Amino acid sequence: MYATAIVRHDAFEDVVEQVRTVLAGHGFGVLSDIDVAATLRLKLGKEQAPYRILGACNPAFASRGLDLEPALGVLLPCNVVVREVPQGVEIDIQDPTSIVRETGNEELAELAGEVQAALAAVAGELRE
Repeated sequence: MYATAIVRHDAFEDVVEQVRTVLAGHGFGVLSDIDVAATLRLKLGKEQAPYRILGACNPAFASRGLDLEPALGVLLPCNVVVREVPQGVEIDIQDPTSIVRETGNEELAELAGEVQAALAAVAGELRE
């Protein structure tokens, strides 16, 4: 599986802020915030339910990863999607271990496991 899904029943913007806060509490900053619904509305005239992609990065993990694999930047940051679904607001958290397998770098795979553990803690907190 390439992502962990969590459904919340709060207002969309509240969930976005909750995700940002919990990520920060685990050492992740949000480097990018892409409003997919607004982009599709602007570029294609298409209406879509709210959908945001938050590019999360933990500088310590990123630095270690880039030392092990200089081209790792093409796989960074870890994406977290917040999107409106019929059941509420779904949070999809990327599994970095599924992506890093492609590199064949065992040391990087170990680091990805550490990142995954940190993101699992984020997911656990968001489930509460």
